[in-house]
Amino acid sequence: MELHFEELLTRITDFMKTEAKTETVVGEPFELGAFKCVPVIKVGMGFGSGGGEGTEAKTRKGEGLGAGAGMGIEPIGFLVTKGDEISFLEAGKAHGLAAAFEKVPELIDKFWESRKKEEELV
Repeated sequence: MELHFEELLTRITDFMKTEAKTETVVGEPFELGAFKCVPVIKVGMGFGSGGGEGTEAKTRKGEGLGAGAGMGIEPIGFLVTKGDEISFLEAGKAHGLAAAFEKVPELIDKFWESRKKEEELV
């Protein structure tokens, strides 16, 4: 049995790179009226591996290889922009994404107020 330790490590790290993206957790950036919203995530990763080979007596030989990885991805909020203004809407730990979506009506109200003021000026 031939050990391909480097190939195994490459495959695991490639998988982790592919999965550790905002789009995997909460989706692509989106627009809500004049607001542009970009999801923000927190990623934690752990990795462990080991291998070995040995010989017992004259006829027995053994090899072994093992690897494992773990990953946690959590949405933490949204960057929200309108023109030159940038703000961060936090998704609280207790409520997850619900906290960020609770802010959506407030954003809509601000959008309509801004639009109303623009119309009054015209």
